[in-house]
Amino acid sequence: MTPEQLRVFVAVAEEQHMTRAAARLNMTQSTASAAIAALESRHQIALFDRIGRGISLTEEGRAFLPEARAVLARLAEAEAMLAETRGLERGHIRLVASQTIAGYWLPPYLAAFRQARPGIEVTLEIGNTQEAADRLRAGLHDLALVEGDVEDAKLERVQIGADQLILVSAAPPPGKLDARALSEANWVLREPGSGTRSTAEAALADLGVAPGALSAALVLPSNEAVLSAVEAGAGITILSAHVVARALSLGTVRDWELQLAPRPFYALRHRDHHVSHAAGDLLARIDQSQLDDFNQME
Repeated sequence: MTPEQLRVFVAVAEEQHMTRAAARLNMTQSTASAAIAALESRHQIALFDRIGRGISLTEEGRAFLPEARAVLARLAEAEAMLAETRGLERGHIRLVASQTIAGYWLPPYLAAFRQARPGIEVTLEIGNTQEAADRLRAGLHDLALVEGDVEDAKLERVQIGADQLILVSAAPPPGKLDARALSEANWVLREPGSGTRSTAEAALADLGVAPGALSAALVLPSNEAVLSAVEAGAGITILSAHVVARALSLGTVRDWELQLAPRPFYALRHRDHHVSHAAGDLLARIDQSQLDDFNQME
């Protein structure tokens, strides 16, 4: 089997659609189909069930998928190590980041890195904190940047920044703000596994509000959806200051001025995976930028 066949197999398995997988790999559908057919023929095994226009993994295909991903991860590491010998003139960093980091905090750092290292390609995927950690464990990315707590012996973490959480609503806050008022309010929350949700629940627990006591009017899958619902009067929420800054300036939400501890942003790496010089350089530049911002504030 060839690396190209493995890449096609993994793409089709993840997309569960031949045309979408081919588009993702910038090849024709016939080329992708031929690669799968050659792989199945060579090993005399069916990797996919084809029913009408649908396609799904067979039992053998499901067993093969983690092995294929592991081989591709090792190939990517080998290519990255060779690229390092060219003095960071070429390379590829595969990042996955949680929504708040990817959508608001990280882009300026990536833009500055791109100017400094124009030959290094950076690809970024987005998921909640749990999804980002899962993809890192699977060897799909070099680094995961998250805001939620992740405890895993296979993953190393280092703090790279911090964020301020703010409690907001469309309506004015009540005159008396206590644990009872917070427990009885209608909440709009991110989904389980989100770093924003886990950090918000931890902050509320410190104020005497148990997560199970919250009345969740809505549970939504993105910061933007949560903010839109709150602006429409669905309830209250805790979100990053980055997310609510514009809404606060426009007056569509109001700050309850609840004192919440800053939450850290972390970079995660797999202990068994090589971290390229390019990825290390990106983290070093983020750390230096954080230090420069701090010095300017003094």
